[in-house]
Amino acid sequence: MMRIAVTYESGNIFQHFGHTQQFKLYDVEDGSITNTQVVNTNGSGHGALVAILSDWKVDTLICDGIGGGAQNALAAANIQVYGGVSGRADEAVQALLTQTLAYDPNVQCNHHGEHDHHDHSCEDHQCGGHCSHHS
Repeated sequence: MMRIAVTYESGNIFQHFGHTQQFKLYDVEDGSITNTQVVNTNGSGHGALVAILSDWKVDTLICDGIGGGAQNALAAANIQVYGGVSGRADEAVQALLTQTLAYDPNVQCNHHGEHDHHDHSCEDHQCGGHCSHHS
């Protein structure tokens, strides 16, 4: 089984991981969504959010903007990140399952004061074969 989390607001992908108030969780088995639920984060900051996702046994995150510190923390927690995604949450998950999700493997969040050094890329993490449709 696979559990996907999406930063969530009113049906759409919320634009910034570290400030999301909700995640929508999708349980996937044999390529099909078997269950969904919307959960509140009850806090913010990428450290707390990564811990929450780990507690919920999430292995994949779809989001829009995300800073380098959060990307590193998610990689350390073995959570695959698909960033730079906008639009409807349900449609993004379906696209991921059919391997047609358009995402940015080098997404950076530059509109706040995190001290990112921009010296890492998708290859530093566990993108594996997931980037193959960017050829």
